[in-house]
Amino acid sequence: MFTGLIEATGKILGVEERPGARRIAVEAPVLAERLREGDSIAVSGVCLTALDIAAPVFYADLAAETIARTSLTALKAGAAVNLELPTPAGAPLGGHIVQGHVDGTGTLRVLRPLTPGAENTDWWLEIEVPEHLRGYMVEKGSIAIEGISLTIARWDGAVVSVAIIPHTYAATNLHTLTPGSPVNLEADVLIKHALQKTKAPEFELTVDYLIANGY
Repeated sequence: MFTGLIEATGKILGVEERPGARRIAVEAPVLAERLREGDSIAVSGVCLTALDIAAPVFYADLAAETIARTSLTALKAGAAVNLELPTPAGAPLGGHIVQGHVDGTGTLRVLRPLTPGAENTDWWLEIEVPEHLRGYMVEKGSIAIEGISLTIARWDGAVVSVAIIPHTYAATNLHTLTPGSPVNLEADVLIKHALQKTKAPEFELTVDYLIANGY
């Protein structure tokens, strides 16, 4: 489990096509020394397994499902990625529950400073959300964008808007993105479970059920 509080950014050194999987090499000077073979690490919100670690570099394989659902398929050498290690048991939950199971990709529409020219300014981020995720968007609810735990400021039914503080803008890969960039989205798992419960059929005790179960 992750919290969506990005610990560091890394850099993609290379992307290698392999039979059955695509392998990425990630330079992570801050975190690689803490990794052990087989450890989980969130790369721009995608939970991956660290392999062949030779600090400051680690490798990770992208399965077909990861390639199909996430923005990692568009990665090229030199791209910046957000990195987060799993949250230790008992640690404070500073963001929200993030599984690293990306639900799909959105499209960056707007990323602009609220006070142009100011040294420290908030930024306004707008992401077009794919249709299959729109039911999970709730104003003032949580969302993970590129693995970053953020709060939805506005929701118009198709585009989610978020206010970005200067620290988040500078310390994550957001400042490297441009309009049209695909971004990984993970809906709040608590909202997913709540909606699932409302859709679950109510149990009805019938004579047929009792007979079928030996009563």
